[in-house]
Parts: sequence; structure tokens; C-alpha cells
Amino acid sequence: MATITRTAVLDEAHVGDIRGALGTIGAADLEPRSGLSAKLKTLLAIVGPGLIVMCGDNDAGAFSTYGQAGQNYGTRLLWTLLLLVPVLYVNQEMVLRLGAVTGVGHARLILERFGKFWGAFSVIDLFILNALTIVTEFIGITLAAGYLGLPRVLAVVLAAGIILAAAFTGSFRRFERIAVAFCAGSLLLIPLYFLSHPSNAQMTHGFLVPGLPGGVPGLPGGSGQMATVMLLVIGIVGTTVAPWQLFFQQSYVIDKRITPRFMRYEKVDLWIGIVIVVLGAAAVMGATAAAFAGTRGAGNFTDAAGLAHGIAAHAGRVAGVVFAVTLLDASVIGAFAVSLSSAYAIGDTLGLRHSLHRGVRQAKGFYAIYTALIAGAAAIVLLPGAPLGLMIEGVQVLAGVLLPSATVFLLLLCNDRAVLGPWTNRRGTNMFTSAVVAVLVTLSVVLTASVLFPDITGRQILDIVAGCALVSVAAGGWALARMRRAHSSVQVDRRTRETWRMPPLNALSAPMMSTGRKVGIAALRSYLAVSMVMVIVKIVAMAI
Repeated sequence: MATITRTAVLDEAHVGDIRGALGTIGAADLEPRSGLSAKLKTLLAIVGPGLIVMCGDNDAGAFSTYGQAGQNYGTRLLWTLLLLVPVLYVNQEMVLRLGAVTGVGHARLILERFGKFWGAFSVIDLFILNALTIVTEFIGITLAAGYLGLPRVLAVVLAAGIILAAAFTGSFRRFERIAVAFCAGSLLLIPLYFLSHPSNAQMTHGFLVPGLPGGVPGLPGGSGQMATVMLLVIGIVGTTVAPWQLFFQQSYVIDKRITPRFMRYEKVDLWIGIVIVVLGAAAVMGATAAAFAGTRGAGNFTDAAGLAHGIAAHAGRVAGVVFAVTLLDASVIGAFAVSLSSAYAIGDTLGLRHSLHRGVRQAKGFYAIYTALIAGAAAIVLLPGAPLGLMIEGVQVLAGVLLPSATVFLLLLCNDRAVLGPWTNRRGTNMFTSAVVAVLVTLSVVLTASVLFPDITGRQILDIVAGCALVSVAAGGWALARMRRAHSSVQVDRRTRETWRMPPLNALSAPMMSTGRKVGIAALRSYLAVSMVMVIVKIVAMAI
């Protein structure tokens, strides 16, 4: 087995015993897990990264976005959740592999393998989006506190104190125990669903039948409403599969000291998190759909507090309180995860000590970044007159627009044999991920067209989708042909996977960036910049 000195782990705190919230695995424990009891104990020790990243996914922005979908369109957008399940798994499984095999964070790998420009671009993208996302978490805290009758300033200060105190313990285990306890609180969405009594027939139909008569399949609304609907669909994508998740899980897996030997257990952890996030999202959509069906509030979303009042009017005061408490809980989990995502990424890029195993004195820069993000967001949200509900929606949409570029870099890293060796992607994963990127870019094209041409028809949107599909197939065929020529003579021995770790970064051969790849990445970035401008234009128009 490769020794620690020959691997690329950048922080010695990332090496040693796995001390999880629910168990411990010694670094010298190399015994095979043969019995059910041993396997269960191992799983309990490993559980954490996948669970926290997925529960953090159902944050304040998710409550607002899913609730808006339920209030304005009933159960007609539920199908998007099922389509996003494989996207969630494939994306997060790839960063799980990168973390366990390389011992290096996502931001640092981009910097080392694609150069300073792309590394800085990705980290700046992440930092700005994460800073805005943390603001939305505190917006969720204020909205929940307001509904529960708690003083706004007191709620923000207490929440910020809890979020900071959890990380400042200097103990990875203590932080994870606090985070897992908050994850358990997200299960309150299950009784909320049953208290709201949504129609099981409508829920089933919404999940399984995306087509709607008289409109674009899967998309409610007619001519003149497509930009608004597409904004919401991209928001659902952005809040369910967000760029921060990639950076967070890879670094958190490293910080927890998980190695390739425990990959199967970590995949189970990820599936547990995915099931919770999809059930929670469906519960929010179903509860709000039932609460606002046939009322004057249908189609008139305001914010998450309005959702709580609507649910209370429909299902009683207890249901409204459960929704608000769960929103408060979700906002805290989201703030935990998103703040750590930024602190990990910046610490990894700048070479700062960045681990929850270290105390404040040992990792001052890491904790300073974490504190600045929380304190700044708490201060911003207390400013009077801020358009809170609209800000939440805008952040989720921006996340959806930026996701394709994050996924492209992820795909390239997972095909870099110097980085992953026998853990590189198989062809099926590459094809699926490429299709996901194509779909995300197509959604951005449709959004741009909807903003530029507000009266666009469903037929015209289908024509745009068809055109994008043709371009994607042509580009995919060209890329596949090049890949076969480039790697046809290279063999990868996957039998050594459990003991293979990436060598130190300075020992890796320089990656080959063809002219076509450089042009493709630059074109993607340019288009995404245009899409972001279109999103901002649409959000401003909605505000006015």
C-alpha cells in the first residue's frame, strides 16, 4: 500500500483515524468487514459527507424554490426531482472519488491541472456565489423567526453564534455530531407532508407524467410566461445540484480522512442523503401545492414566510410551525456547508491550513474566512428594505447557470489518468455527464431566448431544444472519436484501485490541453457570462 509520504495529501491533519459522528475507524485497522455488524459499524463511522452535503442542499433557497413551484404550479414540476436524482449521484460520486483518491481539494486540482487563470476563475465564481447563498440562508432564518414570533436581530445573532461555535470546537467529530443532529431535524418534513394531506394521485401524476396538454411538455404556462417558468426550472436545478456541493464534499471527504478502501460505504452515505433530499423536496412541493390549490394565493408566491402562513391556513397552526422550524433548521445546515465549502476551497488554493481537526490558533486563515462569510451575511440580511424573496430565487438561478462549467471541469478531472489512475471515469459515466452538461446549457439557451423574446411560444422553445440536441450530438460524436484515438493504446489496471493514491502534485506530468479543448472551455465561459446577464435582467424586470 502506498505510504503517506508518497501521496498528494496537502495537510497532515487529513491523515489518521476516521473520527466520525457515529463511530471511529483506526488508521491501522485493515481488517476486512465480513459480518453484518462489522459492516454496519463501518457505515456508521463513514456516514457524514454525503448526508451533510445533501441535507445542506435542502436549504433556505430550496424551501423557497420548491415552495414557489408548489404554490404557483401545483405538482406539475415534481418530475424535475426524479430527473435530477441520477445527476446528483453521478456528480457527487465523481467528487467523492477525487477526494478519496487524491487527498487534494477540488479548487487546488483545477488550479494545478488547468492553470492559474481557470483556477482563479473557478474559485472566484464559487466565492461570490457562496457568499450570496449564505445571505439567503440568513434570509431563511429571519423569515422563519418572524413567523415563529422571534425577534429578528436576536434570531440572526443566535444562529450565527451556533454556526460559528460548531466549527470553532477544534474537533472534527464534535462538528459532525452537531451537523448530523441538524440533518435529523430535516426529517420533520415527513410529518409536514402528512399534515398537509396532498393528493396522492396528483403527486404520482406529477412525478411520472411530465407532459401537459396545450403547452411545452413538462412546463406549465403559456405564451408570455416561458421566461418565468424557465427561471423557476433552472432555479430547481441550481438549488438541487449546486456548484458548492462539488467543492464541499471533496474537501470534507479529505478532512474526514476517507480513503478508497471505504468508497462503497461512502456511496451508501451519498444515497442516504439523496433519498432524504428528494423526499424533502417532494414534501415541500406537495404541502404547498395542497395548501394553495384553489386559493387566491395560487400563482402569487412572495417568500417562505408566505408559504408558512398558507400551510397554516390549510392544515392548521401546527403544520405552519413545523414548516417554519424545518426552514430554520435547513438554513443553519446550509450555512454550515456553504461556508465550509468556501473556507476549504480558498485554504486549499492559497496553501492555508484548512481542517476541522485543527483549532483556531493552528488554522487562523481558515477560520477567518469562515467567520467573515457568516458575519457578513448576517449583517447584510439585517439591512432594511432588501428584496429578500427575490434575492433567494436569483441566487438559485445563478447556481443553475454556473453549474455547466463546474461540471465540465469535474468531467475533465475525472478523465485525467495522472490524477485518478485506475479510478478514472468509465465510458458510460462520461456519456451521461456530457449529456447533463448539454441539458444544462440548453436550459440556459431557452432562458436567454425567453428573456429576449417574452412572447416566445412553446413550439419555438421545442425548436430551440431540438437545435441544441443536434449540436450536442455532433459535439459528443467528435469528442468520443478523439477520445478513442487518444487512449486506444492505453490500458488501466483497475485491480489495484483500493491501494492506489495520487502521487504528489509536483510529480505529475503536465496535462495536455488541446486547442479544441481550450476553445471549447472559453466558449462555454463566454456563453455562461451572457446567460448570467440575462438572468439578472429577468430578475430586475420581475422586481420592477
